[in-house]
This record gives sequence, C-alpha cells and structure tokens, in this order.
Amino acid sequence: MARYLVRRFLFAIITLLLASMIVFGLSRLAGDPLLIYAKPGGYGMSPQRVEDLSKKLGLDKPLAVQYLVWLGRVLTGDLGETIVAETPVSRLIGQRMIPTLQLGLAASVFAIVLGLPLGVVSAVKRGTGWDYFARILALVGQAAPQFWIAMMAILLFAIILGWLPVATAGPDDVPLWNWGKLRYFVMPVVTLGWGPAAAILRLTRSSMLDVLDSEYVKLARAKGVNSNSVIWKHAFGNAVLQPLTVAALTLAGFITGAVVIERIFAWPGIGQLTIDAVWNNDFPTLTSTVLVLTAIYVGMNFLADIGYVYLNPTIRYS
Repeated sequence: MARYLVRRFLFAIITLLLASMIVFGLSRLAGDPLLIYAKPGGYGMSPQRVEDLSKKLGLDKPLAVQYLVWLGRVLTGDLGETIVAETPVSRLIGQRMIPTLQLGLAASVFAIVLGLPLGVVSAVKRGTGWDYFARILALVGQAAPQFWIAMMAILLFAIILGWLPVATAGPDDVPLWNWGKLRYFVMPVVTLGWGPAAAILRLTRSSMLDVLDSEYVKLARAKGVNSNSVIWKHAFGNAVLQPLTVAALTLAGFITGAVVIERIFAWPGIGQLTIDAVWNNDFPTLTSTVLVLTAIYVGMNFLADIGYVYLNPTIRYS
C-alpha cells in the first residue's frame, strides 16, 4: 500500500508541475500587461517607464527564467501582487476563498444528502413512482446546463415570486445559520449541487442494484434477515464505496468549477476573482488563482485515492 500511495503522490506532484507550466504559458498569451498602464487616448509610455515596469514585473527576462523565478516564489508562498492596485495576491485569494469554501461545502452537503438517500430508495423501490421520480430528477440535473438552471431559478424565485434574493453572499454581520444569511445560499447551492447530486444518485442506484442482486444478499433474505438490515447493513455498506469516492471529488469540483455560478449570482469568491483577473489582464492574479484551484483539485483527488484504499481493502496496489 505504501508504494501505491507514494506513486499517487508523485503523480500528483508531476501533475501540478505540468499544470503550472501550462498556466504560466497561457497567461503570457493573454496580451501585454504593460498596456494596462497606458492611458486611453494618450501617447503611451516613455521608454524609461516601460523599462522600469518590465523589470518590476520580470518581463525583461527570457520566458523560461520568468517561469523558474515565478515558481520559486510560489513555492515560498509569494504569489506576487496585482498589477494596478499592487495588492498581495495571497491576501486576495485568502479573502475570496472563504465564500467559495462556504458555497462548495454547502453544495456538497446538498448533493450527498439528496443523492445518496434517493439512490437507495430508487434501487429498493425500482419500478415504482419513487424510482421514476428519482430518475427524472437525475436526468434533469445532468442534462440541464447550470447557467440555464440558475437563470430559471432567478426568474421564478427572485423575480416572479420574490422569495429569495437575486445575488451576492448576503450581509457579513449576520450569522451563517440565520435565515437572513442562509436565504442567499439557497439558489447558488441548489444550482451548483443539483448536477453532482444527480451523478451520486445514479451511481448509488446502480451500485445498490448490483449488490441487491448478489448471491449473498439473496442468501441473507432466504435466512429471514430483516429487510432493513439487508438494505442498510449488507447492501448499502458495500454499495456506498464508489459514491463516497465521487463525493470527495465533487467537493473539489465545487471549489474549482463554481466560476459560472459565482459570476451569475455575483458571489464574492475565488471564481469571481479569476474572471476579473482575465478581464483586467492581471496575470499575477490569474496564474495564482488557477494554480491554487488546480492544487485543490489534485489534492482532493489524492485524498480520494487514500480514502478508497481504506474503504476498500481489496483494492490492488500494483
């Protein structure tokens, strides 16, 4: 097992290095960041100003040297500064990461709480109304685009009915468990969590059906074991391995893939920060946010591998 985990860890490190190269290279294709300092309608900048800014931003060195210098700073925790405001990027990411984590954790809980029980019910009561309801819910959740669900939710619950606020994360001086704060989470959480909930539901249903049709479950029923014990002790314990693994990756997907949802609902998270960095051609912020998001996803993938090893002792490590 140790060799398997070491191999997965090295694979994660290599993935991060390759991702850093790609992110850094693409950031240099977005345009010349020095143009941000040129005033609209003006005559550009003096050669001395261009030289000073190039040295400050490290643009006077070859691209390979720029990458190595940037990577060395990143490894020491220095993510640079924003181009215009000269604010430390690490501070911005720290501030924006909290709302993103709140949204991602809430959406993960919603996806697991909705997907696992409905998947079990759909498998146990196959062919009934509950089964068809769960399958339709899963079909819509996986087929409908998130941006369309978000816009329809805003149209219905915010504009027509007026039950929920349109956007933002709500007031900062209100406790998270207060309805005055929670009401801002409802539409973003449901919109972000519906698709993963559908995936967990379908995977749970498929795994439960395979286990319920297995020989040892049939033998347990033939011996007169209680139906609830068969479902929750014998079947669910073996069928839940794959859904839980998916759920771990789902959390990483929420944190790294909430860009569209944060943009639609004006959520002050790291996804919104990334979009703003693209529009402003702020390559220090852009490279840092994308690299942080990539590191989160790779790290959660590695944790999912570790969890699967302990949840499923029969896994082969070769």
